[in-house]
Amino acid sequence: MSTTLITGGTVVSATGRAAADVLIDGEKIVAVLAPGSELLGTNLAASVDTVVDATGKYVIPGGIDAHTHMQLPFGGTFASDTFETGTRAAAWGGTTTIVDFAVQTYGTKVPDGLAAWHELAAGNCAIDYGFHQIVGGIDDESLAFLPTLVDEGITSYKLFMAYPGVFYSDDAQILKAMQVAADTGLLTMMHAENGPVIDVLAQQLVDAGKTSPYFHGKARVWQAEEEATHRAIMLSNITGAPLYVVHVSAKQAVEQLAAARDNGFNVFGETCPQYLYLSLEEQLGASSEQWGDFEGAKWVCSTPLRSREEGHQDHMWQALRTNDLQMVSTDHCPFCMKDQKTLGLEDFRKIPNGIGSVEHRMDLMYQGVVTGEITLERWVELTSTTPARMFGMYGKKGVIQPGADADIVVYDPNGHTSIGYERTHHMNMDHSAWEGFEIDGHVDTVISKGKVIVDDGQYLGRKGDGSFVKRGLSQYLV
Repeated sequence: MSTTLITGGTVVSATGRAAADVLIDGEKIVAVLAPGSELLGTNLAASVDTVVDATGKYVIPGGIDAHTHMQLPFGGTFASDTFETGTRAAAWGGTTTIVDFAVQTYGTKVPDGLAAWHELAAGNCAIDYGFHQIVGGIDDESLAFLPTLVDEGITSYKLFMAYPGVFYSDDAQILKAMQVAADTGLLTMMHAENGPVIDVLAQQLVDAGKTSPYFHGKARVWQAEEEATHRAIMLSNITGAPLYVVHVSAKQAVEQLAAARDNGFNVFGETCPQYLYLSLEEQLGASSEQWGDFEGAKWVCSTPLRSREEGHQDHMWQALRTNDLQMVSTDHCPFCMKDQKTLGLEDFRKIPNGIGSVEHRMDLMYQGVVTGEITLERWVELTSTTPARMFGMYGKKGVIQPGADADIVVYDPNGHTSIGYERTHHMNMDHSAWEGFEIDGHVDTVISKGKVIVDDGQYLGRKGDGSFVKRGLSQYLV
């Protein structure tokens, strides 16, 4: 096994920062030492196989993106990133673990969906990966299978209050699934939007001739998100099952989560970079020579972008500071404009919902440090440590300490990253939702399980470097 010493940097954790050297042996961190320390009288820099100079830079645990959708079937097509291309892009951006979603839809069996996702991912990932399980058809058979997920190292599952006819579960089905979750320790993840109401509003807009991408967000009103979030919280309270609400975008939904947490409920929420930086107003104004007002389709996602005038973005940042929201994931679900997003040229309802961000999350959140929205330590907590704790990987992932996997990023606060399709883009897409964003920082070196996979603008990894992570139960419950 090879040895690596990261020297001269500032190690940043969720609780503080300190100048320290990090010693790696094989796939594990074996020591975090005072700068220039010797070990058993040995000059470490002279005795290891590789020295990584992190002088003037931050040394942080590798990012964990706990919400991605590689190759997701949706809207008559598939998410454009494979596990190979998506995890390579993640590595470029300083993410060393993803948790993707195995998929079961109406009319299929949960174990078959899980097996299919194992087959898609195995041997193809550049970084480590785990799975949540989407359960799109709650019946006796799927309920009976849920407890076996824990033995498989899949300790969270996702339900949908949206997308009738595809993934939607009604309240009775959700209640039954949560009862199983309460008995087994499974964490229930919820897409909280009132799908039947949204479908009516969307149909009314289309009937009125309002078919452009902007109206996707107008149909998916914040009230539908707040109402569903409250309903999910109440079902969680009835059953005693912990609840994790995904991709929260409306400030009113945050308020529901905050109130429940103040009452001691085990409820949690994530937001995504798009809900911190992008807005419905910008989607309305988006236009290009190639796509005209359909340019806004690149930002069609669900939950949708919200109005900046209503203050949703500022409230999301505040919620991250106060821990009313605990994490930032991407909901990475990329689709190309050509031949995919254009399925909805005449009807926004047919635009595949999703934005590609797995490559940019660490940078976009670091920019929040630069602008004073969050602290350096909170950056690490939101993007690595809490995801590890929330989804049963902490100690192995999410921390720089002896015994942990050597998943480490060397980040240069004096570097610069210009995001754009032609400049820093490695995702399998024909556009960037983040075109023109400027980041006052740069991912310099990425180490995954002791192997340098990105360094000095070069990709040194390969597919198959990553392996499946069997997760334990959530380590974040109150």
